[in-house]
Amino acid sequence: MNRRSTTAAIAITLASALTLTACGGSGGDQVKADAKQTLTVWAMGTEGEKLTDVAKVYEKANPNITVKVTPIGWDVAHQKLVSAAAANKLPDVMQMGGSYMTEFADMGVLEPVDTKTFQEKDYFPAGWKQGQYDGKTYGVPWYVDTRVLFYRTDLAEKAGISKAPATMAELQQAAEKYQKKAGTKYGLSIQPGGLDTVQSFYQFLYSAGGEIVTQDGKAVANSAEAVKALENYGSYFKKGLAEKSVRPGYDVTKDFNNGSVPMFFGGPWVMGLIDENYPDLKGKWAVANVPTDETSASMAGGSALTISADSEHKAAAKEFIKYLTDAKGQADWYQRTKDLPANVNAWRSGELATDPNMKVWKTQMESAKVSPAQPKWTEITSKIDSAIEKVAQGKASAKSALDAANSEIEGLVQK
Repeated sequence: MNRRSTTAAIAITLASALTLTACGGSGGDQVKADAKQTLTVWAMGTEGEKLTDVAKVYEKANPNITVKVTPIGWDVAHQKLVSAAAANKLPDVMQMGGSYMTEFADMGVLEPVDTKTFQEKDYFPAGWKQGQYDGKTYGVPWYVDTRVLFYRTDLAEKAGISKAPATMAELQQAAEKYQKKAGTKYGLSIQPGGLDTVQSFYQFLYSAGGEIVTQDGKAVANSAEAVKALENYGSYFKKGLAEKSVRPGYDVTKDFNNGSVPMFFGGPWVMGLIDENYPDLKGKWAVANVPTDETSASMAGGSALTISADSEHKAAAKEFIKYLTDAKGQADWYQRTKDLPANVNAWRSGELATDPNMKVWKTQMESAKVSPAQPKWTEITSKIDSAIEKVAQGKASAKSALDAANSEIEGLVQK
């Protein structure tokens, strides 16, 4: 059975017909790296917008190469990639979110990474591991992502809080103090439901020692550790410490600025948003590592750069990816986007080496947990999203919600 053709055939029936502007090659004759050619590149969200500027710099240094960047919104990225893969119309180079990698590697539409050019030792272990599937590496880490605790230091002083909460018990105590003594509307912002709620839950789950699926393919979403984590998570809604209903497109930084929300877990890009949009907050907030339960652990996210298996421009694509992921390119990308560099060598000088905030991110990234390599991971995590929402709304206990989710996940797991 041809895994690629059967998976793609299934995928195209699920995805709606979309107009695709970029296309890869047919896998025929390969064009040399320095020959005159056009590289098609898909990148998502803010990265897609920022990459256009970097591509122009690259083109000046490599006049034979034209880099055509197509920015794609994260809300439609997965659907577009699935449709393009099914139609053999993937671009030469594409940004691949960590949760997508296994699915597309399983389809057979990605070119294995040249591990002589790109070496594992140069990247955060979690970043490199996200690109691996079935004994091969398919993505070069571009940037890494994790979550840490953002908290208002000025409001903490009013609440009688002298330091960042170090344990999960202290986190809830701090939320209560902010609310009662500093007059904040809520104590902590966590997501109560909707798409990718699991990303808000991971900090609780992983720190409690829980998992959704083990690395060897066993569904354990209803383990004692996971139930404990969801009970803790749900208690914030039950006690009125977190908002039960968050509108689509909710921007927590607005409430962080006005003081109604004094704490939240966020990614590295949030620091730039706060600095740019709320300059008056300077000196009134800080970041800290995820409070410890059994351990202090956060999710490992980020994106890799991949090459289409059908591309006729693999040599040039490899050179472009090398430019984006070496230490110099990574430091430049950080300055443009505040994305955390995946290349550990980029952290050895400048702001990344000296800023205390960046040390918090680096420490958290070193212990970040990678999701298991499961082709249906997006579907699997949607079951956890639903379980969390039931608990947040008081419609189910943590145990019953996770029991139901786990029974569904068992049928989706690939062992």
